[in-house]
Amino acid sequence: MNESKSRVWRKIGCFYALTILFSFAFGAFILHAGKLEAGNLLYVTGVMWSPGLAAFATKKIFGENIRDLPWRWGGARYAWLAYLIPIGYALPVYLVVWFTGLGSFDTSILSKIAVDFGLQNFPRSVALAVFVLITATVGMVGKLSRALGEEIGWRGFLVPELSKVVGFWGIGLISGLMWAAYHYPVLLFADYNAGGPAWYGVMCFTISVVGGSFIMTWLTLRARSLWPAAILHASHNLFIQSILTPLTKDTGPTKFITDEFGIGLVITVTIALIILLWIQKSSRTANSGFVAETGFKKAVPS
Repeated sequence: MNESKSRVWRKIGCFYALTILFSFAFGAFILHAGKLEAGNLLYVTGVMWSPGLAAFATKKIFGENIRDLPWRWGGARYAWLAYLIPIGYALPVYLVVWFTGLGSFDTSILSKIAVDFGLQNFPRSVALAVFVLITATVGMVGKLSRALGEEIGWRGFLVPELSKVVGFWGIGLISGLMWAAYHYPVLLFADYNAGGPAWYGVMCFTISVVGGSFIMTWLTLRARSLWPAAILHASHNLFIQSILTPLTKDTGPTKFITDEFGIGLVITVTIALIILLWIQKSSRTANSGFVAETGFKKAVPS
């Protein structure tokens, strides 16, 4: 069906309004407590599933079927790429910080890790290896269960809709800014920050999120699927929030460089995006059948 642009923009507006409404229903409890871990992460889960619920509701309001969302798997190649990309842009930031004195590898946490994993009688290097291995694999289950809620909305619904009215650069920018703004309440008024100046955290977070949005848009359009974006989102949260940041000790400038609120990811995510676009330009892979199968336009840049 050929839709008018006005109808598409109304759907996008409805989706975003519902996302903010649903997320506030859970986010209000986080803001009241002042910390993301309030409610044993159930509030966070509700917030992260708000875009997905908003996508379902918007489809219903406009008389469309949720089966029209890009549920197809998309192929193992894009799934693995999505899992590995966050390692590629996050690990270098932390290695630079650890080896330059801008931060340090927190050896004191290794004793806690050994206790948590029941490895008190093993060398700390063994406890560290088990921690990283188990977290990077089994840990994806919980991370993906929450990230999927967001990506059903942002990449499953919003990207296809935006592709009907704007090109690749518009999709990445608009969806990225919407995605970033959705995080601002907990970033500014709870503990979803690194403890630095609010203006600095918001600036770095917004730029890196918009950059990440372009990467996720690229993956979604290439794979014709929301799953690579969900995997990348989960992998990003896992390696930064559950592995690299906990292993890093703040020595003063650290919070201005690491995590999602430092300049490090701004630089490396931008580099990752440039590499992907260079690969895309070099391959010049055909995009036939895209509109028929998903409703997307041929929005991947050539």
